[in-house]
Amino acid sequence: MSVEARSPVEEALETQPFGALQLRVVLLCALVQAFDGFDLGTISMAVPSLSKAWGLAPPLFTTAFVMSSVGILVGALLSSLGDRFGRKPLLIISVGFIAVFSVLSAFAWSIPSITAMRFLTGLGIGVAMPVTVALTSDYSPIQRRGTLIMLMFSGNMLGGFLGGQLVAQILPIFGWQSIFLAGGIPPLLLIPFLMLFLPESPRFLIVHRADAPATQDILRRLNIPLHVAASKMVDVAKGNPVAQLFVGGLAISTILLWIAFFANLLNMYLFGYWMTTVLTLSGLTPETAVFYASMFSLGGILSVLLLGPMIDKFGAPRVLACSFASGVVFILIIGLYNVPAPYIAIPILGAGAAMIGSQVGANAMAAGTYPARIRSTGVGWALGIGRLGGIAGPALGGALLAYGLPPKQIFLCACGPAVVAALATILLTMKAARRRDIVSPVAQTNTA
Repeated sequence: MSVEARSPVEEALETQPFGALQLRVVLLCALVQAFDGFDLGTISMAVPSLSKAWGLAPPLFTTAFVMSSVGILVGALLSSLGDRFGRKPLLIISVGFIAVFSVLSAFAWSIPSITAMRFLTGLGIGVAMPVTVALTSDYSPIQRRGTLIMLMFSGNMLGGFLGGQLVAQILPIFGWQSIFLAGGIPPLLLIPFLMLFLPESPRFLIVHRADAPATQDILRRLNIPLHVAASKMVDVAKGNPVAQLFVGGLAISTILLWIAFFANLLNMYLFGYWMTTVLTLSGLTPETAVFYASMFSLGGILSVLLLGPMIDKFGAPRVLACSFASGVVFILIIGLYNVPAPYIAIPILGAGAAMIGSQVGANAMAAGTYPARIRSTGVGWALGIGRLGGIAGPALGGALLAYGLPPKQIFLCACGPAVVAALATILLTMKAARRRDIVSPVAQTNTA
């Protein structure tokens, strides 16, 4: 974690109370994440039905999977604009992209058209993820920040799980179009609530709108005296925020975070995009396959409940290294053994716990690694680089299926990335321990 001397404003922001305002931000960001989590999986839930409706082999939809991840990559990199121009407007625009292009996906007529719609939906998803992390961080006291970010991000997994349960019910009745309509209409209804009730980042407000009555009301609720805020001594991005990810001792941490994100998101998107299709090819009906595939998200939800307290006690890198490594066991069970329904739900649940739950913890770890001025940039670029893995995973799965590998065995290639993610977090643990060894004598000297 970056350690810097803090101004009085920064000190007040880091030690702000947790009350109704902070809870509102967490809940609204969690709602955005819930729709993100659902929309992230809509294309994978639709492909078995689209394949039958359009008379196309499932591997032909690989392009739609890949371009969805490319859109998320581009959106994640664009999220750094929130550090310069405000997080709230960028988040509202991103939700608008998710809503509009999800609805339009229901009217797709070919692979190129669905691919274009999923790319544009991915742009919105890619922006929303890091911006919600940054806003939640801005309105979280430092001692609760990691837990609150993980709770907020659990909305993503909850959306994926509940969305899968909903689709399992409506798909046989209304067809594949209902999947995208269910993914687009609720975010559209959320936008007015975000405009009315979601506050802007306090750091951005202090620098750009310090005299506005709304800003002063927020500062009072954060226990920041107006005369202190008037100094505007607040940590905001200056110059190129991306370059700042590699200065002040952050370079090695940034690279290790990028490696862990790349490896784990490769696995997440390999499983997330192809699980429903693989289960369908293994003999399940499309709606039953969607039901069991949603256990992947449920595993992430249960994992957060376990990982949060463990991270608070033992530290994120150490806990996440074990969690990433545990995924190898469940990957091997899915890929090597012909586990019948309903028992297949157990290893799918475990794989989701190892991959999705660990990723939520990694998001919180990334937010804690960077100072406030580059938090959106740091989280956004970690997710953005991770999306390269999110592009590689679906492409790899499609290539292996087209090659003729037995469907479930395409998941065996995820063992290597799981080990890589674990090793990267172990190195982060070693770096954090070495930093403590360096800082501790300095602190003792200053005390003496």
